[in-house]
Amino acid sequence: MDETQKKIFLPQRAPRPQRKYEDAEKAIFYDRAVQKLDESMKNCMAPVAVLSFAVAAMCLFSDAATAEEKSPDIVRPNIVWIVAEDMSATLGCYQDAYANTPHIDSLARRSVRYTQAFASAPVCSPARSCLITGCYAPSTGTQQMRSAFPLPKKMRGFPTLLRARGYYTTNNVKTDYNTGSWREIIKASWNESSNTAHWRNRPRRTQPFFSVFNLMTTHQSRTMVWSRERFVEQVQSRLSANEIHDPAAAPLPPYYPDTPVVRRTVARFYDCVSVMDQEVGAILKQLQDDGLADDTIVFFYSDHGSGMPRHKRALLDSGMHVPLLIHFPKKHQQWAPARAGQVDARLVSFVDFAPTVLNLAGAPIPSYMQGKAFLGNRAFLGKDAAAPRRWVFGHRDRVDEAFDLARSVRGERYLYIRNYMPHLGYNQPTAWPDLGQIRHEFYRLTDSSRVSAPLWNFVKPTRPTEELYDCEQDPLNLHNLAASPEQTGVLARMRQVHLRHLQTTKDLAFFPESEAWKLFAGSNPWDAARRPEFDSAGLLELYRVAGDVGLANEPAFLAHLKSGRPAVRYWGAVGLTARKTLTATARRRLEETLKDDSPAVRIAAADALARHGGAAKAAPVLIGLLQHDDLNVVLHAARTIEILGEKARSAIPAMQQLATRAAALRPANTPATFVLSPEQDLAMFCSFAAQGFLSRVDKKQ
Repeated sequence: MDETQKKIFLPQRAPRPQRKYEDAEKAIFYDRAVQKLDESMKNCMAPVAVLSFAVAAMCLFSDAATAEEKSPDIVRPNIVWIVAEDMSATLGCYQDAYANTPHIDSLARRSVRYTQAFASAPVCSPARSCLITGCYAPSTGTQQMRSAFPLPKKMRGFPTLLRARGYYTTNNVKTDYNTGSWREIIKASWNESSNTAHWRNRPRRTQPFFSVFNLMTTHQSRTMVWSRERFVEQVQSRLSANEIHDPAAAPLPPYYPDTPVVRRTVARFYDCVSVMDQEVGAILKQLQDDGLADDTIVFFYSDHGSGMPRHKRALLDSGMHVPLLIHFPKKHQQWAPARAGQVDARLVSFVDFAPTVLNLAGAPIPSYMQGKAFLGNRAFLGKDAAAPRRWVFGHRDRVDEAFDLARSVRGERYLYIRNYMPHLGYNQPTAWPDLGQIRHEFYRLTDSSRVSAPLWNFVKPTRPTEELYDCEQDPLNLHNLAASPEQTGVLARMRQVHLRHLQTTKDLAFFPESEAWKLFAGSNPWDAARRPEFDSAGLLELYRVAGDVGLANEPAFLAHLKSGRPAVRYWGAVGLTARKTLTATARRRLEETLKDDSPAVRIAAADALARHGGAAKAAPVLIGLLQHDDLNVVLHAARTIEILGEKARSAIPAMQQLATRAAALRPANTPATFVLSPEQDLAMFCSFAAQGFLSRVDKKQ
């Protein structure tokens, strides 16, 4: 067939419209089918055969279009993610005068700088679960640190869809996707995931790539946990003398005490940022040396706020606000929302990152993704950017051995935080960060009359049930406006937005972990919550009863204890735990609840009773549950004992036994940052709780 015949007989195919696929496997199948159709049509010699094939193909793929990767007019961008660990916007380009970050500042001058970018969680694993799936972690059951819940097969990581588009995908090196499906995600998402993974390893120089570089230099381990000797040897030694930060000049926020330890640690953190800046510069130089800088869109961001106290693990802006720079080379400037060096103030959430990258690459965006593309690309199969967000959402759940449940709503101006466990303070003891000296500077500050109000709000043993901050007037979130009469309307509105988000995303974190494993056994939380037999009305009830905590009166919680649903009874007990006082009637009802069928309910009831004068009856229940076969139950009981402290002194022998049991399950000297099996990770957290309790109580005998 000559060229004239081809023009006559080969159909002229219009560009395929943007499709949203329910899962990656269908998208891959669809893309490969279209590619085979193209190849068959090009190789076919008979016009009749071409026409017959085209008709059949139209029946199979009514919206099939050109294989855009074969078009010489389409240049798919390379995309690089440079991800810093545990770092707030402590950069010169974000007006931090103490920071020394010349390479990142130079990148900012050539990039769009986002001022309202937020993580989905103030800790790494749940945030990374969101980044790889494009879904909120509480919707997939992966909100607790080191979650072992599986994901649906359709959620094998968004880079899977890039691979289907012909991209070479690499990850160097951290994964930490917080799911039992992590092996499957790595296999499906990455051509290479290792400490040597690099775009340079792709088989063809013309192949587009998506490469992720995770920089650990600013991780909490380096900034405050490692010994000073190790820090100097492995980090600070990479700086010249004039690049090392002077502790005397360290900027201290008002919620930090001004002590030598605090100043040295803050300066050490900034030293880590400077070394990380060097690493960013090296990656950017590699792009330049390889002649790829003009073809590559570069994202620079951090996985959440800094690892310093009151930052990491907190839903305040100090824990959730992240730097985000996106560099668009000249040939891709049409996709940039602003010119190089300018600011974009739109709200951006981690849940938006996956669909945004897919949109830039012209890959299909699965319909299950809960985020929206904040960058548009209509050049090939992409679509315009979604409308700007009005809100971003955050969650805080169990981190290591520290139990918690809090949710946040952040608008352009206001931040709302709902603490569902207000009886637990911001400054909970936590074994891993407690290895840093700076943490102990806060533990000794327990006299409210001798510390500043911002510092006391962090170190005091409880939290407000609700927090509301005007982030324009109060960027450090120091003044809680939840009780302000002038903000009644704002508070009511953000409450409504929060509740609607719980409902629309099917937040599953309100089931205690041990109960969730029973509820979702044989499935995965996402799919189970969307089956017809799953009671959505039950979720609404759960949000309502949990919403009573800190706000309702005692009779409401006593009524919850009578429910036929374990999760409702659990929140009834938590509500009584959070009350300042209890009547004799409530204490008797809690004593009865110590015999509940659900271990989670028994633990919550024991906690409430022990805090209100009934430790003698509560402690034996908690001690007995330390022998449970389910380590989720054991951890819950152990942490409750640890927080009760002296009230649970009788648990010393049992906690010593637990420490021995945990040590037998978790290999000795295994770093806490290293993910092992679910049982071994839980054993490590049990050990944290046991050792923490023993170190504070046993030594007082």
